[in-house]
Formats: sequence, structure tokens, C-alpha cells
Amino acid sequence: MSDKPPRFYYKGNQLKQLRAFCAVAKSGKMTDAAEQLFLSQPAISLQVRALERELDTVLFERHGPRINMTREGQELYEMARPLVEGLDTLNSRFNRHMKGDLDSGEVVIAAGESTIIYLLPQLVKEFRQRFPNIHVQLRNVTGRDGLAMIRDDEVDFAIGSMLDVPSDITYQPVYSFEPALIMPLGHELANRPTVRIEDIAPYGLILPPRRLTTWRMIDRVFQQHQVPFNVTLEVGGWEVIKRYVELDFGISIVTGICLREDDKLVAKNMSAYFPKRSYGTVMRKGKYLSAQARAFLDVTEEANISASPWNA
Repeated sequence: MSDKPPRFYYKGNQLKQLRAFCAVAKSGKMTDAAEQLFLSQPAISLQVRALERELDTVLFERHGPRINMTREGQELYEMARPLVEGLDTLNSRFNRHMKGDLDSGEVVIAAGESTIIYLLPQLVKEFRQRFPNIHVQLRNVTGRDGLAMIRDDEVDFAIGSMLDVPSDITYQPVYSFEPALIMPLGHELANRPTVRIEDIAPYGLILPPRRLTTWRMIDRVFQQHQVPFNVTLEVGGWEVIKRYVELDFGISIVTGICLREDDKLVAKNMSAYFPKRSYGTVMRKGKYLSAQARAFLDVTEEANISASPWNA
């Protein structure tokens, strides 16, 4: 068997030759093909002859100004026409694909419980109003599990909060919320106009588990101010924490995203000590996003979301 490549291999100008050939085959005239492709008639003729030399065959029988396709020309036209037409419409088809058929499909999002409870309802509502036929899947995960799903492409992206961003992950903050110290009604700190971080030390704190971002952030701030703190209870979920604070099991430092006007709590803004908490989109670097996923991200960036006011 010969190791030589076949004669009809792709070259940079071969598409031009095939396009010229198909235009002539379709119109039956060199001049009409030249007008269609905005070229001169000699240029069309040269490209067709170059293609004939490449294929070592005659594609047209020429009788003065009239030309007729040979049997070989008809065979090539049937083969080349879908290719040329497909390439000629590639840009428009690609753009339609990138914009996507937003009348169907799905978007899969990983998020922690607080994000699913407080942030995503409004985003999903607005997204569903715009794209009612796109199915939304929410995966309730912890930060570590969410990163694993992102890396394994099990989800399109995640929405949540990050302090430390791995090198293979991109995090784009979109919203930010103030930190707050919450306490039961009638607590000793409730009537103070401001609460210092030193004032918190004597009281037991109810915090999320140590493995989560909130605990690490609070620990970091207390260490920076060289103030000790006492954790009396670790429990997951802002709603559970708020309930235990209401029952006077302790006080807590939370993100304003979880506070509501009907909470039976006193909340004090603690932005003088603790940073605002950002929430945004998390995805793998280089991740290809479907049109449905991009549409959800657009809604995320456009939505006007802020924490409910609290009694400061």
C-alpha cells in the first residue's frame, strides 16, 4: 500500500475552487457565477481549471460561451454542494447555536443551602419568567462537594460565596451583604447603639460547622483583633441558627442575606469588624457554557437583589 496521501486533500484555496465550481454548476454560466461571488469571470475560470487539474478530470464541457457538466462534474456537484452550502452558512448557524435555542434544554446549578433558600428563589423566578421552557436543576451541596462537581462537569456552574479561590476555578462576585450580630429580643447587647467585637467575647456563639466558610471567616477576624470567642453550639443552616438564637441558646454572627423583617431577633450591623460577604458565580476555568447556562448568568448579573433591612 502506498504511503502517499491522496491527491484530493484539503488546501487553503480548495474551498474557493469548490465554491466557484458549485456556483458555475448551479447557474450554468461563468459570468453569472462571477457576479454571484463578486469576482471576475477570468478568476472563476481559473479556479475551476485549477480544481480540474487537482482532480485530474474534466468537470465541464465547453462549447463557446455555453458549458455543460460532465458526468464527473455532476458527481462532484452532488458531493460538494452540501459542503459548500454548509460552510457558507457556518457563521450564521454558529451564532444561532451560541445564542442557543432557549425554548428548551436545562441548566444545572450547584449551591449551598443558604444560597438556595435566600438567593436563588428570586433568580429562578426571574429566569423562569423569561425562559419558561428551560428546566432548572439545583444541587444542594457543600463547598467541597460543589467544587468536585464543577471540576467533573456535573454542573454548569455554582452560585455561592468563596474566600479562597483555587487556581483552576474562577469566582465572579455579583452580590454583597453586610455582616450582622443577631441576638434574642431583650438581650443585654440589644439596646447598645454600637457593639464592639470585645463586647461579644463573654457570650456564647452559635456558628456553622468549622469546615464552612463562615466559621473560618469569623475565626480569622477574632484572631486579627486578638479577642477570644466561645462557640457554644455548631449547627448548619441560617434558619436553624436564627431559631436557636431566638430560643436564647446564644448569639451569632450571620450574613445579612438571611435576615427578614419578621425575624424575632435584634440585629446589629458589624461591618466595622467583619467583611461584607460576596455571593457570585463559580466555575471551572475554560468551561464551555451552554446557551441556557449563559442565559441564567445574564439573569444573575441583571437581577436587583439586596438584603432585607434589619433593626440596627
